Amino acid sequence: MPTVIEGAASEANGRFAIVAAKFNREVVDKLLEGALSALREHRIKDENIIVAWVPGSFEIPLAAQRLADTGEFSAVICLGAVIRGETDHYEHICEAAALGVLDAGLSTGIPVLFGILTCQTEELALARAGGAAGNKGYDAAVAALEMTSLLAKLPQLAP
Repeated sequence: MPTVIEGAASEANGRFAIVAAKFNREVVDKLLEGALSALREHRIKDENIIVAWVPGSFEIPLAAQRLADTGEFSAVICLGAVIRGETDHYEHICEAAALGVLDAGLSTGIPVLFGILTCQTEELALARAGGAAGNKGYDAAVAALEMTSLLAKLPQLAP
């Protein structure tokens, strides 16, 4: 049997940062409520959580990387909502946010979670921010807890 290593949200601890976009605030506020609920359910105290507000989803990666670079946080949870409009601006913001969040995590070695909704309509976004499709902010926070636990268990490789 192979060795199996898996993270468990219930085992995570530490400090957590949340980067939240002000744009589409109605949706993001619900994502933030979900993320905070998940962290609190897993015994993360409010004094171990910070929330940094940025103008929009495009600005999330820089703030996330800055927070991850400090080494003070077990994970950074990125929350935003990009909703398709009449121009191709949507595609550019979605791609930049996704790649930026990915790069922040890979370059720092800290879990940086993508809780940015990319939806065709506001109704679809609201459904994923506590509506019929669940709360993706909650899901991103649970994933942050699981990744924190997993990384603590993974063997450290010598250079």
